Amino acid sequence: MKSILRLLAMVATTSAVFAACNSKNQETTQDKQATTLAAVEVPENTAALQDTIKGSIPSVATGKIGEANLKLTYHAPGVKGRTIWGGLVAYDQVWVTGAHMATTLETDKAIVIGGKEIPAGKYALFTIPGREEWTLIINKNYKQHLADNYDQKDDLVRIQVKPTTLEQHQERLKYEINSKSSTEGVINISWDKLGITAPVKTAS
Repeated sequence: MKSILRLLAMVATTSAVFAACNSKNQETTQDKQATTLAAVEVPENTAALQDTIKGSIPSVATGKIGEANLKLTYHAPGVKGRTIWGGLVAYDQVWVTGAHMATTLETDKAIVIGGKEIPAGKYALFTIPGREEWTLIINKNYKQHLADNYDQKDDLVRIQVKPTTLEQHQERLKYEINSKSSTEGVINISWDKLGITAPVKTAS
């Protein structure tokens, strides 16, 4: 009889230990799940997320100035902690103002940049960054890789523009087309800490 009682006591003790272990394991698993869920929550301010995309992003900017519909197609590189002006982008050299293929400007109606009329069509947009002043170029040969085949004789427009310091850091190269009135607007280009603006008008 004593042996039976002793055996029953051992079984009861073992069951209690197993139950305690199971409870602890369940709590641990729940804690791990809670930790995992907390780790994948999306921050409220998604704009604050660091840009971790490698390479240059294919990008498009569109807008309307007067009756003309404009479209800029480009690849947008990131700063990635690099020195851009006078470093990655050399001063006083023709720059594709993007990456890979030449940045293109398309318009379905004639426009005027720098006092010169540009017929409806598709063109390449280049710049020559300088320390104090930039040259903005509209070139007839848009089928180019970088500025490898750039030839000044194909330029339709060359205008001088002053760079300005941006209020906020611009991680990715960005183009914008903004209307200012029924006949005038601008093309804005910004990257890192600098921006330039090119005035655009509709052709009369």
